[in-house]
Amino acid sequence: MIEAMPILSASTGLHETLALLTSQLHPDANHKEDLVFLKDVFSEKSLGYLMKAVLAAHDTVAQKNFDPVLPPLPEDLDDDLEEESVKIVRLVKNKEPLGATIRRDEVTGAVIVARIMRGGAADRSGLVHVGDELREVNGNLITHKRPDEISQILSQSQGSITLKIIPAVAEEDKLKESRVYLRALFDYTPYEDKATPCQEAGLPFKRGDILQVVSQEDATWWQAKRVGDCNLRAALVPSTQFQERRLRYRMKMRSFPAPSSPKAPTYDRAEREDCDSEGALNGKDIVSPKSKAAPAFCGHAFSWDFYSVGLRRSFRLRKDRQGLPGEPQTPDANHTEFLIYEEVTQYLPRPGERPRLIVLIGSLGARITELKQRVIAENPRRYGFAVPHTTRARKSHEREGVEYHFISKAAFEADIQNGKFIEYGEYKDNLYGTSLESIHRILDQNKACLVDVQPEVLKTLRTAEFKPYVIFVRPRIYDSPRKPLGSSSSLSLGITEEDLQEMKQSAERIDECYGHWVDYVLVKEDPGSALAELQVVLERVQTEPQWVPVCWVRS
Repeated sequence: MIEAMPILSASTGLHETLALLTSQLHPDANHKEDLVFLKDVFSEKSLGYLMKAVLAAHDTVAQKNFDPVLPPLPEDLDDDLEEESVKIVRLVKNKEPLGATIRRDEVTGAVIVARIMRGGAADRSGLVHVGDELREVNGNLITHKRPDEISQILSQSQGSITLKIIPAVAEEDKLKESRVYLRALFDYTPYEDKATPCQEAGLPFKRGDILQVVSQEDATWWQAKRVGDCNLRAALVPSTQFQERRLRYRMKMRSFPAPSSPKAPTYDRAEREDCDSEGALNGKDIVSPKSKAAPAFCGHAFSWDFYSVGLRRSFRLRKDRQGLPGEPQTPDANHTEFLIYEEVTQYLPRPGERPRLIVLIGSLGARITELKQRVIAENPRRYGFAVPHTTRARKSHEREGVEYHFISKAAFEADIQNGKFIEYGEYKDNLYGTSLESIHRILDQNKACLVDVQPEVLKTLRTAEFKPYVIFVRPRIYDSPRKPLGSSSSLSLGITEEDLQEMKQSAERIDECYGHWVDYVLVKEDPGSALAELQVVLERVQTEPQWVPVCWVRS
């Protein structure tokens, strides 16, 4: 046991302290060996030296000042500046950009923080805000430097970066990250866009990508992330309003394709009137590559042919509309709906809800009707097809309501006038059509209804009522006729080089004009693999959430 320790003076040495400690130890019958061990340990001079070293290191560290050494203010500092609060910010520079852009104030000439990229280093620090005036970078005055010169200073900086900042008059509160999701309806490459305030801060994306918009504070350039990316830092994308405004400008100049084209044009200097020139705080120069030629105009309406084996033209849709289907039309920039973004959300049918309509569209040679029939034949309890109507006579082996609904020509034409068909056509003087009622009949049986239609019909079916999942089936087409579609087996079916080119052009035209409505592209190698792939896709539609327009699920 240990008695109360005697009072030690400040002059008492460490060795004496240890000796006094051992003197207070009294023997115990059960712990004699332990007592002897402790006395031997405390008597060792080496322990005293070790303890002295530890205490000396402690005293040295405790006496040091670890506060950052701030650079002194310049001697010629303006009197007005002395009244302003100066903030010194030190950020650690790693491989990622700092996530902020700067611009020159046109009135005062000050270098101002133009925007903070959500999720970037500057945003995570919480020390830099939009509107802050940047005075120094690593002790270098940047008052009279251009944004690209400031970027050069940053590129030469290693480790931490020290910024001297005059805070904005009123720092905005950090906004909560929004939950707005958009499906991109066009391709976008920042390095081909001369209008972007900072190309390095832009977000490249492809048509069909899902973007999460995290900030809409700037009416011209939104901040967004691409869903599925591991990068936490947001980047710039053109806002809907700005993109539409400059596309209208391009159309007036007769140099931009119709809005059904997903390809993004490049932009002239004249379109930058609403954009400030900004530099990225990432140590990179700003490069503006030469613009490329805009793609050709793609019309809205044209005719599509059904092809049987051998690509024999056999059936053409009839539609009552003004103008001929293949006739080019000049778009009106003031009354055109541009393909920019579509707000989406994830959706999965709840138990008791009707399944989603499955819509198959195909380019020439895809033979989607055969593919649809094979899916239904393998699982008729889960899938069904809309029984078409026809005016032709019923054959002996056919049953009413199974292969077709057989009606008179007068009744068929009356149904056309009443808008009962989603599409209809004529073949060998007989009318054929698919009715809305036949689709509802399958969905009401809690079966997924598969319909194969012309791409134009998507305008009618794409509603909250059907919530269609659109699958684009296209054959794999090679340039050489000696490869799959041009092999001897294909050539024996009467497929020529001209047919192959027509099939390729058909697929490209559907993709260009209707691809923004497609949820899945199935490239058909052969009937067996196509069937297996389609079955997997249909299973996912019924068991996994899919992105759909917000208006389909909002009440």
